Amino acid sequence: MRVLLIEDEKELAAALSVTLGKQGILVDHTTRMADAIELTRQHDYDTILLDRRLPDGEGLTFIQWLRRTGADTPIIVLTAHNQALERIEGLNLGADDYIGKPFLVEELIARMRAILRRAVNLAEPAISLGALVIDPLHLSVSVHSLPFDLPRRELLLLLALAKNREKTVRRSTLEAAVYNYQDEIQSNALDVHIFRLRKRLTDARADVTIHNIRGIGFLLKET
Repeated sequence: MRVLLIEDEKELAAALSVTLGKQGILVDHTTRMADAIELTRQHDYDTILLDRRLPDGEGLTFIQWLRRTGADTPIIVLTAHNQALERIEGLNLGADDYIGKPFLVEELIARMRAILRRAVNLAEPAISLGALVIDPLHLSVSVHSLPFDLPRRELLLLLALAKNREKTVRRSTLEAAVYNYQDEIQSNALDVHIFRLRKRLTDARADVTIHNIRGIGFLLKET
């Protein structure tokens, strides 16, 4: 799951990024609407978390812009301004949910997943391959019906490969799935993650193999 967080409270944004990251959620963070607009042009997000009061304007303006483009990406508004009329205004302009500050991160994650379940085009079924079963919504993996815990980047890498199972996935596509736009990516970082993930899958007898398609990318297949 990839999330765009538009929030100018640095401490809150940092805490959210860390907590969501521990759940296997990739977070791109910006403090300004202008940057958010550019990011939505570059990436497809599963959810957008939006503060209403931003340095370069009212967050509702961003919602109006995004909906005019035809994008139906779910938007959850995070705001201290949580009066009934303000919620109604935001929902009428295209927000999918509102959550008032302060809030529990666990509640936010639950609301995100609820929205994705309702969005038919985003709520993906479980992926089965070999002895693997992957739940894209809850970012959980099992092997032979037993929980298979993975570090966050390896989990995101496996999900990206599994969504395109039996197909070659380009390196650039995998990097976009594993790293946010602020990360500095070392030249061999993806190969290191692939090596570690491949070893874990072999040790767990997951009955899948990651193949290196030289000069192009990687492919996940049943063994």
